Amino acid sequence: MKQFSIEPVTPLIGAEVSGVDLSRLDDDHALVIKNALLDRLVLFFRDQDLSIKDQIALGRRFGKLHVHPAGRDIMPHEEGLPPEIFCVFADANTTRAAGDKWHTDISCDLKPPAISILKMDLLPSLGGDTLFSNMYAAYEALSDPMKEMLGGLTATHDGGPNYRDRAKRGGLDPSDRKYPRHSHPVVRTHPETRRKALFVNATFTTHIDGIPEDESRALLEFLFQHTAKAMFQCRFRWKPNSVAMWDNRCAMHYAVWDYHPEVRSGRRVTIEGDRPF
Repeated sequence: MKQFSIEPVTPLIGAEVSGVDLSRLDDDHALVIKNALLDRLVLFFRDQDLSIKDQIALGRRFGKLHVHPAGRDIMPHEEGLPPEIFCVFADANTTRAAGDKWHTDISCDLKPPAISILKMDLLPSLGGDTLFSNMYAAYEALSDPMKEMLGGLTATHDGGPNYRDRAKRGGLDPSDRKYPRHSHPVVRTHPETRRKALFVNATFTTHIDGIPEDESRALLEFLFQHTAKAMFQCRFRWKPNSVAMWDNRCAMHYAVWDYHPEVRSGRRVTIEGDRPF
């Protein structure tokens, strides 16, 4: 731990953390990492030989672990893994990879996840990068009249369209299944930093509440394009035993599926969050 360092990736988002073994964190280093995450929104670690047990223990340092609501018959999984482990997997037979649109993890939950920690195990020869985008910066770049209008709006986040599509692609009948569906503020306040961030995404946000459909569609399309601007982003190129940790309350991410038919496989733990306000 003596060479522990944090190096920003871009001016707005991301940092590479070196000199730390995530399987052997003490309380002091865990606090440094948490504060760095609040500051940089996403952290990247190299050369982390984490076992499943290690990854679960790491996640629990930052809060109670979340269990994915979609069901293991729909999402990729490995038999025998604890329910807190979410598998990321794509190969030659995959018709839709996980994270294929800009999103924050499971924003359709009443209390969407706070932090996600992903470790990749198998990587394609090229590609498979993940992009991250700063939602504080996206909000702050808006005009004052737009901020004022958005500040009074809520939007519906519905897991149904996303998870039913995945079920159908897997040959399952999802018609009798219910998935989380909740309304959240379009602009949320981070419970720890108290900063405002945009909180809509193309994977889960279906409409703005209380306005006509055409206005909702136009406003969401503008926000989806705005939040995906390159100026708010950083890009992470995975290597074996890399780990990424990000804050879903203020950052979105997008997993680039440019490596088909090669395999990309990893596992994630997710920490429970609070109801957005």
